[in-house]
Amino acid sequence: MTNIIIKSLNIGTPKKEIFHGKEVITGICKNPVSEELSLRKTGFEGDGVADLKHHGGPDKAVCVYSMDHYPYWEGILGIKLDYAAFGENLTVLNLNEDNVCIGDIFRMGTALVQVSQPRQPCKTLAARYGRNDMVKLVVDCGYTGFYFRVLEEGTVKVNSSILPVEKDSNKVTISFANHIYHKDKKKCEGVDKVLSVKALSDSWRKSFHDLREKCRNLGG
Repeated sequence: MTNIIIKSLNIGTPKKEIFHGKEVITGICKNPVSEELSLRKTGFEGDGVADLKHHGGPDKAVCVYSMDHYPYWEGILGIKLDYAAFGENLTVLNLNEDNVCIGDIFRMGTALVQVSQPRQPCKTLAARYGRNDMVKLVVDCGYTGFYFRVLEEGTVKVNSSILPVEKDSNKVTISFANHIYHKDKKKCEGVDKVLSVKALSDSWRKSFHDLREKCRNLGG
């Protein structure tokens, strides 16, 4: 795998934002920092989320988004994007939905992290860019980003490498999980493949158990 680099380390706490005339309380507007930060089980020091039902927690401690996708979105949105354009904690190079698998483990600074699930696009992202179709656009292209859980706490800084430690044996990529969840829910074999990953987050496991039940009812 090509050297994976943290291009930007981004944090921010929830506050009131005005997006295209709409008031939103959100932590999506994160700012790049140059100092080394502590990474705990629930995320980076100085970072926070507003919607605790859908964001944050140990399975979603670190939000990761690939800078490889920025040119695509600049073409779609017609604007130049700054770091943390998708509210991610880590803007990275050479790590994306096609080449990372749920369960993969990485060394990042002195911390040890593991891929837990894809990120699900939300209405706050749509509000930020004034695009009612933003969620659909993200789902259609599959450039969702993903989450790390923290296996070992430590410190992380910008421009450092993310080093592969262990590849999950099931080889379920973020792209594959996204495809099954968003586009091929009735494919029971695919649902079972995602469920075979022990490292899958609790929330996605529940969703895929529900999908599996529907598959059984359909005779799949």
